[in-house]
Amino acid sequence: MATTPAPITAILTDIEGTTSSISFVKDELFPYARRALPGFVAAHANEPEVRRWLDVVAAENGGMCDDRMVVEVLQGWIDEDRKHTALKALQGMIWADGYRNADFTAHIYPDAAPALRAWKDAGLPLYVYSSGSVPAQRLFFGHSDAGDLIPLFSGWFDTEVGGKREAASYRHIAGAIGQPPENILFLSDVVEELDAAREAGLQTVLVDRRQDYPRPRNTAAANGHSRVESFADLDVA
Repeated sequence: MATTPAPITAILTDIEGTTSSISFVKDELFPYARRALPGFVAAHANEPEVRRWLDVVAAENGGMCDDRMVVEVLQGWIDEDRKHTALKALQGMIWADGYRNADFTAHIYPDAAPALRAWKDAGLPLYVYSSGSVPAQRLFFGHSDAGDLIPLFSGWFDTEVGGKREAASYRHIAGAIGQPPENILFLSDVVEELDAAREAGLQTVLVDRRQDYPRPRNTAAANGHSRVESFADLDVA
């Protein structure tokens, strides 16, 4: 006999490819950070938070003592789309300048903001889990095409809790927000992330947007996860 899913009492969402287009991050944010890195490091290398992350990168690369070499490593990581916490932290600081200067606003899919507001109004706490740093996440939603969305969210998680393809990360998040895993719905465009969340006991939905994934990922490609092409198609009652 089929079991009825547990009621959803919290929603955890990814950003890139889920609430927002992959192309915005890949084609706008990453190149902006890459261009700005040398000048940013030259101007801020002695600030404690910047120095902390530069030293992490240096230590992982043989103890290099030249910040110009560290910048080259970081730019290489951007080119590789490497999910490194130090890189994400420094990118977030650079993007903060871009948002403050109104060089760009963060892309939000037109269906995402209304759905997030409706879920919030219905009493569902909303959380973000992204490979981007928590400060970068807050900047993103605070300077979005749909305005300041920060008040909609109850908490933020990045890779400091663990990798997004590791079940332990989702168990940690469930514990941090004080909800049973089976009552949390995780939304992502990455099947491997959903696999890890499902292993941890969360409910999952694959957000399969045509702008980011022209070929629909049905049946086997979705690996058993429920699938929608828009937040408007989600029924979380």
